[in-house]
Amino acid sequence: MRIISGTHKGRRFFPPKNNPARPTTDIAKEGLFNILQNQWDFDEVAFLDLFGGTGSISFEMGSRGCTDITTVERHAPNIRFIQETATALGLPIRAVKDDVFRFIGNCPDRFDIIFAGPPYPLPSIPELPELVFRYGLLKPDGWFILEHNPAHNFSEHPRLLMVRTYGTTHFSIFTLPSSPV
Repeated sequence: MRIISGTHKGRRFFPPKNNPARPTTDIAKEGLFNILQNQWDFDEVAFLDLFGGTGSISFEMGSRGCTDITTVERHAPNIRFIQETATALGLPIRAVKDDVFRFIGNCPDRFDIIFAGPPYPLPSIPELPELVFRYGLLKPDGWFILEHNPAHNFSEHPRLLMVRTYGTTHFSIFTLPSSPV
């Protein structure tokens, strides 16, 4: 795995063996970050990475200048890996060991961008957008990005902004407009 761009461009990292996470592919990650860099000034973004896995998305955000990064992951070896790698790279990542659904319900903070890359077999994927909006985690005009496979379709969701597809990886991007639509 590698960081695609920013201060740590090309830097490889090696997650723990027997890792249960399914990392976002480099092609999909590059496509997503092309969209993000044209819309956001990363050094002004409060970023939340749900289902942090290997930390790949958080490392990419940090490498590109984001200074407010929270990563939530429940697998203890992954949390240790994210913390150790963030320290080694000098990235400002706060790694939280917690169940994502419990975290969503208890988090007092608000974020500009929230990324969720859940395990594809997770049966509650369709609930994630509503939970993020119900608990008010997204700032006005913020983006909630949900990575999923083709088995899920959010085209009828009232807050869907766009969908981008890279092979079998789909990014559904939802927003919370600051003014009524």
